[in-house]
Amino acid sequence: MDLRGYLNRIGFTGPYDKPDLDTLRTIHKLHVMTIPFENLSIHCGEKNTTDLNIIYDKIVKSNRGGWCCENNLLFSWVLKEMGYKYTTLGSKVFNKFQNDFYPVDSHLINIVEIDGKPYITDVSYGVSCQLWYPLEMISGKDQPQPPGVFRLLNNGMTWVLEKTTRKQVVKDKAYAHSSLIDRRLTKKMYCFPLTPREKEHFVETLDCLQTSPDSRFVLKSICSLQTPNGFRALIGWTYSEITYNPEEDCDMVDMKEIPDCEIEAVLKEKFNVMLVNKFTPKNKKANYCM
Repeated sequence: MDLRGYLNRIGFTGPYDKPDLDTLRTIHKLHVMTIPFENLSIHCGEKNTTDLNIIYDKIVKSNRGGWCCENNLLFSWVLKEMGYKYTTLGSKVFNKFQNDFYPVDSHLINIVEIDGKPYITDVSYGVSCQLWYPLEMISGKDQPQPPGVFRLLNNGMTWVLEKTTRKQVVKDKAYAHSSLIDRRLTKKMYCFPLTPREKEHFVETLDCLQTSPDSRFVLKSICSLQTPNGFRALIGWTYSEITYNPEEDCDMVDMKEIPDCEIEAVLKEKFNVMLVNKFTPKNKKANYCM
C-alpha cells in the first residue's frame, strides 16, 4: 500500500506534508469525483471485505469503487498516512419506510480533528446525499454544498445528519413515478454516537448486507459517481444523470434504460470501471432511491 498510488488515483498533485483543512477538503472532493460508490462485487460473485490490502488493490490498482466500508476504511488509512488525527465511527442509516434508524451500525464514517475542531468525513454515501467536503461538527448549522444543505443535530448523546435538497425535475415523464426518485426535500441520513469503532465492529453486519435476500445491496446493483455539476448513477439497468440547478431551486434528472449489451460500455465510459468477472445487473424492489 502506497500513499502516492492513492493520490495518483484521485488526481491529487499538490503538497501533502501539512495535514490542514484545505488539503482535507481537496482530497475529499477528489475522492468522490474519481472513485465510485458501488456494490458491483456482490453482483459479480465476489465478496466485499474489510481487509485494507484487498481494498487498496481493488480501488487503487484495479480502478474500482466500493461501498462505504471499503471507501471510508481506505480513506481512514489515507488520513493516517497524511498525519491527520482521526477516529472511525459507526452510524445507523435512516429507513424512510419505517421512519426510524436501522438498529445496527451499517455505515462507517470518520471524524478528523484539525486545530482542535472536529469534522465529519464521508466519501461513500453516494448519489444525491454524498458529501463533497467535510462537515464541521456544529449542531444546527446549515452547511451548504452543491448537493444541498447538510445539517448536523446533536441531542446530547447522538448526532444526526440530515440534508435539505431541491426538487427533482424528471425530464422523461415515463420516469416521473420511478421509485428511484426521492421526493423528500428534507431527509435524515444517519445517526451516530462518538464511540470509536474498529473495523471488526462492522464485519457481521456487512456480511449480512451482501448475503441477505432482503438487503437492498443484494436486491439492487448500484454504481454512482459525483460530477462537477451533479452525479450519475447506474442502478440495475437504469442510467441517470442528475444536474444540480440551484439557481432555479431544482435538480434536473435524465433517466434511460441500458440494454445488457451496453452495460459494460456504460460502466467504462461513465464510471471508468472495468469488471473482471461476469456482472448481472439487478433492480428489484428495495428501500433505495437517489
